[in-house]
Amino acid sequence: MASADQLKALLKSHIEGDDGHFYAIAMQLAAHEAKLGHGKLAEDLRAMIDSAKARTVPVTTGKRPTPITQPRGELAGLLDASYPKARLVEMVLDDSIAERLQRLIKEQRNFGKIQSHGLSPRRKLLLVGPPGTGKTLTASAMAGELGIPLFVVRLDALITKFMGETAVKLRQVFDCLASVRGVYFFDEFDAIGAQRGFGNDVGEIRRVLNSFLQMLEQDEYNSVVIAATNHPQSLDYALFRRFDDVIEYGLPNQAQIVEILKNKLSGFKIVKPGWVNLAKIAEGLNHAELTRAVQEAIKDAVIHDRETLTSADLKKMLEERQAVQLYEQQRITNK
Repeated sequence: MASADQLKALLKSHIEGDDGHFYAIAMQLAAHEAKLGHGKLAEDLRAMIDSAKARTVPVTTGKRPTPITQPRGELAGLLDASYPKARLVEMVLDDSIAERLQRLIKEQRNFGKIQSHGLSPRRKLLLVGPPGTGKTLTASAMAGELGIPLFVVRLDALITKFMGETAVKLRQVFDCLASVRGVYFFDEFDAIGAQRGFGNDVGEIRRVLNSFLQMLEQDEYNSVVIAATNHPQSLDYALFRRFDDVIEYGLPNQAQIVEILKNKLSGFKIVKPGWVNLAKIAEGLNHAELTRAVQEAIKDAVIHDRETLTSADLKKMLEERQAVQLYEQQRITNK
């Protein structure tokens, strides 16, 4: 049964002619019915929504298509919305990480069952690890798996120099989080989650962190909150126990490097790849750099009208990425 707020939001979006928001709320209702075990009703609702979308004539403007759900008003500057198509199966993850992410997905898909026993499903994740290891892609994949929008919180717009304004904006984000189900992603989370008492700490950030801790503890929403940081050592200790799980990401090992390369090269013919040797050359590169190396090799083949890649082609691009990474590390060291 739809809640009063959902019914009002559904009617309001229809009156305002906001088809995107209307469909998003309708899909939430379908997902809710599915969780309650009303499979036939959920299937009928989804079919009606898909049929309605198919009858909608898209407007061609030459620009990127408008996502189904877009924040309005002040929220438009705080949240970037999208409907990711990513899936966990596309990622190369440690078994333990994949298992913990699947656990959250299963609990979210059985939201009603769990709540009927007085329990709360997992909904708050903290992802830690070096850049380029898959934290952002995980947020996209979780939204894709659950069929709900991904809202990326723009911390540059959230944090202001005016006293009290940041906390007010944070409250707006959490109000949206409670009314519109989605995956809400706080990247570079150490910007607001730094330890209280740090030498460069200011009163405003302390108040924002306290506000965030209080809002995060409220269990009046069924959205998923994912925070990510490259600097877990700088986070306030009180944060860790507020999350349902803390997942640490690392650089891929040689077996995972081979798997990543094969995944990214699927559909492109490789001549004598020599995977073991390539994995040794690529050791130390993160997921993002490996992906970029493969993309560069494919682009070079396309430009020169080649339908195949060789081990030498991949070796060259992997070595280039290693050189770039070494340069970046030296810059950081010399600062």
